[in-house]
Amino acid sequence: METRQLTSQQLEAYARRLRLDEKSEATVEKYLRDLRAFLCWLDGRAISKELTSGWKTHLTELGYAPSSVNAMLSALNGMLEFLQLRDCRVRFLKIQRRIFRDADRELTKDDYQRLLAAARGQKWERLHLLVETIGSTGIRVSESRYITVEAARQGKAEISLKGKIRVILLPERLCRNLLRYAQKQKIASGAIIRTGSGKELDRRQIWAELKQLSKYAGVEPGKVFPHNLRHLFATVFYQACHDIVKLADLLGHSSIETTRIYLVSSGAEHRRAIERLGLIS
Repeated sequence: METRQLTSQQLEAYARRLRLDEKSEATVEKYLRDLRAFLCWLDGRAISKELTSGWKTHLTELGYAPSSVNAMLSALNGMLEFLQLRDCRVRFLKIQRRIFRDADRELTKDDYQRLLAAARGQKWERLHLLVETIGSTGIRVSESRYITVEAARQGKAEISLKGKIRVILLPERLCRNLLRYAQKQKIASGAIIRTGSGKELDRRQIWAELKQLSKYAGVEPGKVFPHNLRHLFATVFYQACHDIVKLADLLGHSSIETTRIYLVSSGAEHRRAIERLGLIS
């Protein structure tokens, strides 16, 4: 199967492999987007270690954040493995672990409440319910399809992702809100947060609605995206119980190291801790 030429047909074959490996559709789309950019940059040239290293340099020079560069390199290395071109794989950029979050990316509980208030004010019931559900359970936006009428009645949802099944408890008040909305929308069973035609919400549509909501709420748009709601849940939950193992289970993480990333303190908290050291005369 080895070839040094990259074609769009090979990209589609790799996408099929990713789906067989039960990668989420969002992941597949992300990988394909990055790989098509690489294909365009190659401009017909045969793949070589020199060029794949050049791609890494090119991305860095374009000003991508190191984490974004590494995400794109992950897509590239996966495809090179698939094409049996292991000698062309490239190393990731080394990133020092952050000890505190950027203030302009930190979603606070106050921001969260303002988002909910704005959604109520605009009568955006579905969006209000989506924000409230992710914020109070920590689920991924792609897992909202498991928040069903049946789950709300039982007070718990069984989530299946990447071959793993976990059960999350749903707050009683959230269940009441979910069932009230389902009754209003005449949803008798299945997913509650969905389009009028019964389809799963489109990720791009969710992003667009959240950005619009941020304007009405007076919250910086850069703070408002689904994964940040998940981060907020993780932070608040850990502050309440200080049990990282239980939090990892709730979030569906295979490694506690992944969960630790969610618990990085804010810059303000870090500054207060330094000030309390009393090392300045």
